[in-house]
Amino acid sequence: MLKKIITIAAAGLLSLASLASAETLINGAGATFPYPLYSKWFSEYAKIDKSVKFNYQSIGSGGGIKQITTQTVDFGASDKFLSDAELKGAPGKLIHIPTVMGAVVVTYNLPGVPSGLKLSSEDVADIFLGRITKWNDPKITNDNPGIKVPDKPIVVVRRSDGSGTTSIFTDYLSSVNQEWANKVGKGPSVKWPVGLGGKGNEGVAGQVKNTQFSIGYVELAYAVENKLPFAFLKNKEGKFVEPTIRSISAAAAGAAKNMPADYRVSLVNQPGKDTYPIVGFTWLLVYEQQKDKVKGQKLVEFLNWSLHKG
Repeated sequence: MLKKIITIAAAGLLSLASLASAETLINGAGATFPYPLYSKWFSEYAKIDKSVKFNYQSIGSGGGIKQITTQTVDFGASDKFLSDAELKGAPGKLIHIPTVMGAVVVTYNLPGVPSGLKLSSEDVADIFLGRITKWNDPKITNDNPGIKVPDKPIVVVRRSDGSGTTSIFTDYLSSVNQEWANKVGKGPSVKWPVGLGGKGNEGVAGQVKNTQFSIGYVELAYAVENKLPFAFLKNKEGKFVEPTIRSISAAAAGAAKNMPADYRVSLVNQPGKDTYPIVGFTWLLVYEQQKDKVKGQKLVEFLNWSLHKG
């Protein structure tokens, strides 16, 4: 699938002049969700092509969408695909190139419960709606026999900035809870019923790590990097599933059968007994017609490298 995407992107970009010998700086901005991988990619690629340097601002999907639509960067990055209206409002044709898929995990700081906490979709929604306020609420303890859950208030942590991670998470909550869908909805920014704000996945992970009895949502890599536990979530088939490469990849299996031509698709709450329920693509947003031919060529070369070796 991605090979086809790169072919389309390469064909769509302008015919390119011979490259200048000076270093080419390519600026990008957006999602924090894939930043751990992107930073590694850019570092490794600099060893392969010393004539190009990537400058990426990990500012959240909302910022990435804004900067690419105002053409202040050469590429944007978002975990939320653009709507038809957003695409129409852009000054040129934007291509969505899915680079990575990953999981949004519900992470927590619960002394005495280092791992293994199970949460149903209903409980996750009720926690972020402010309806479940204590860790030892029967709805939580009934799903966790044998785990001594403390009698402490739950401290909710959520994003304060425009975020593709939030878009994926609220898309999931809207799909499993009608009250959430009606009262809060989905998108990169929503009016949160409760919670402390953190900027970026980094900010939420930091808040949870430093606040006992807290709960938040981050991309899986941020939980791993910060040595934070994450919950087993009940999926569409009623099975509690841990986020693993296998369970995350399973979410794409159903979506692949009906993949739209522009790759704008939601992967949340997909069927399958082994499927983790909060999964999403993250996309690079690139103009089909590049103003700077040299940068366009370098961008295509990088995309080909990321597909085959990244």
